[in-house]
Amino acid sequence: MIYQHRFTAGTPCDLPRGKVVCVGLNYAAHVAEMGSQPAAEPVLFIKPGTALRPFAGEIAIPVDRGECHFETELALLIGAPLRHCDATQARAAIAGVGLALDLTLRDLQKKLKQAGHPWERAKGFDGACPVSEFLAPARVGDLQNLEFRLHQNGVPRQHGRTATMLTPVLDLLCYMSRWFTLEPGDIVLTGTPEGVGPLAPGDRLVAELGALLRAEAGVVAR
Repeated sequence: MIYQHRFTAGTPCDLPRGKVVCVGLNYAAHVAEMGSQPAAEPVLFIKPGTALRPFAGEIAIPVDRGECHFETELALLIGAPLRHCDATQARAAIAGVGLALDLTLRDLQKKLKQAGHPWERAKGFDGACPVSEFLAPARVGDLQNLEFRLHQNGVPRQHGRTATMLTPVLDLLCYMSRWFTLEPGDIVLTGTPEGVGPLAPGDRLVAELGALLRAEAGVVAR
């Protein structure tokens, strides 16, 4: 499946499919549930563009590589290049706001961490980043005053409040842009709150960004 960014109401977006830049451990309660310690600086990693899939219809997960966990995150679509930017430039470069799942092969990630190896095999597999449609930033308002939720089979699993991020959205974009350029079509994932857990074929997932955006999909075996 070839992924294309889309805005709400199904409007296609002409920005190219780019990389996905992610931050780990950006919510204190998630840091605690993972048995980790808060980092002095944002923990960054990248998923390739081939990880992107629509958060709609079916989400296919590997079933032969241990547990695959969901991590629900606020997602930002980048519309202009950002390099060594300031907050004003970062805000202006946000072309869309949506939700995404940072799918993680948790058993593999644990092994890689223990060996001191990078996480990419656990985080960057094909289909590892289902993304919703995007809202225009003007419809969203204050990025640090948003709430999002994930339900799994009708049961509430995650409830994120961007006000509790350890590194706020614009600071995060500025930090990322110090290390590498964010390009039009890139997506930035801003961290997951507590409540992450395993997926299984047959699950039904519903993610909501307040009353503004809803994404839902069924889980199938790949």
